Amino acid sequence: MLRNAPPFAELLAGCDRSAVHLEMRDHYDDPDEAPRVAAWKSGYRPDPGDRSTWWRPWLDMVAETVARGVDIRRARIVSEPVSEYTRYLYDGTWCNVAAGEQIRWLPRRQANDIALPGNDFWIFDDRIVRFGYFSGEGTYLGDEVDDDPAVIKLCSSAFEAVWERGTPHDNYTI
Repeated sequence: MLRNAPPFAELLAGCDRSAVHLEMRDHYDDPDEAPRVAAWKSGYRPDPGDRSTWWRPWLDMVAETVARGVDIRRARIVSEPVSEYTRYLYDGTWCNVAAGEQIRWLPRRQANDIALPGNDFWIFDDRIVRFGYFSGEGTYLGDEVDDDPAVIKLCSSAFEAVWERGTPHDNYTI
């Protein structure tokens, strides 16, 4: 049953084993992220030796969660050639990996035979799915959670199929 989602940090803090995320859009228009995208377009890159330049507090939360023993995996289905926004994501993904996320990329043309839910999602400990909703332009519209076992199974199967075919970040080139 769909219902309003609790805060993301609360869902992640409640994880004991795993948090997986499937991203399927080529562009997200997040006002909080806009300054980082603009800086990237101007040539700014985070310093690998200075964690204070990384995307925080997100990466701190990831590192703390991974340190508790939670496996965090993210898979991205992307169009090729990639969008400018995907290039931005790609250039910053090393920070996510350094914080403990495992990330894979799957070209959209290799996902034709995978049954995919209509929206991006997170699955927490195979017990709850958090769907994120976006406008056609990529503006975040909100999210809902669902604990229906059939929905969790669909999303889990989709994620694992993408994960299996995806290329680890260190081996993916754009």
